[in-house]
Amino acid sequence: MKAVFIEPIGFDKETETDITKRLSDKNIEVSFYNNKPENSEDALERVKDADIIITSQYPIYDNIINSCNNLKLISVAFTGTDHINTKLCNDKNIVVCNAAGYSTDAVAELTVGMAIDIIRKTTELDAKTRKSEDRAGFLGTQLKDKTFGIIGFGAIGKRVAELTKAFGCNNIAYSRTKKQTELAQFRTFEEVIKESDIISIHTPLTHETQGLINKDVLSLTKQNVILINTARGPIVDYKALSEMLNSNQMAGAAIDVYETEPPIAANHPLQNTKNCLLLPHIGFATKEAIEIRTEIVLQNILKWADGAPQNVVNL
Repeated sequence: MKAVFIEPIGFDKETETDITKRLSDKNIEVSFYNNKPENSEDALERVKDADIIITSQYPIYDNIINSCNNLKLISVAFTGTDHINTKLCNDKNIVVCNAAGYSTDAVAELTVGMAIDIIRKTTELDAKTRKSEDRAGFLGTQLKDKTFGIIGFGAIGKRVAELTKAFGCNNIAYSRTKKQTELAQFRTFEEVIKESDIISIHTPLTHETQGLINKDVLSLTKQNVILINTARGPIVDYKALSEMLNSNQMAGAAIDVYETEPPIAANHPLQNTKNCLLLPHIGFATKEAIEIRTEIVLQNILKWADGAPQNVVNL
């Protein structure tokens, strides 16, 4: 069998050697690439004979799924799989596995860090300090006693709640499934939107959640609210968010995810938005998370080869 890493997923040469050996023990030949495919033709050329494709954020387009006659497994080095047509994979009996849980701590910690950055304006004041300016009377606020609203209470949402509770926040949460926890009080979606001082998005991207945070929803928030999105870009209407921020109807936003992977276009609505911290999708990007992810991806392949696939998101 042949496995192809269609794009690099962040490990070093030593790990690459280890992966090669462990897969060869299962009679799986492996190929690596140190850059993303230049175009769809390049992508197809890389994987045309593959039984197994490993990808992170690079979409496995329908033409690849339809053209790769040997394809049996797609191991995704990511939690979300919205960049893969899992229904088409179902039709072709192709197993799709993800790496759920690898970045739980990394994303949760960044969420809290972004919240603090916005309420204390650390990025903005760093720039002022480097221009020999002072704080000019600036007063920030604290996390303690803030109502922290969490949309989506999976592993990451729960970890955020653990961290914000340690800061003294009053956590409220919305989830399709209520859970028994002392970390947050569950509310309706509308109550979380209306009552929160800080709203953090931690729900997957689905047909139901695409555009979930739209103009009408944003109009229900407090005027001093802060919105954080480390989940998926299309969950939030960024044009509406930009309009709210530029008209001072919200206090700030911190964004790590967009409609497409960064770099984002120069004319993206958030590029010239006030009080908005923009990061180039780094929530998952820690050394520790990448090590965990690599092992999950490898185990997905090995378990599948043994006839006991794990982390399956389709079929």
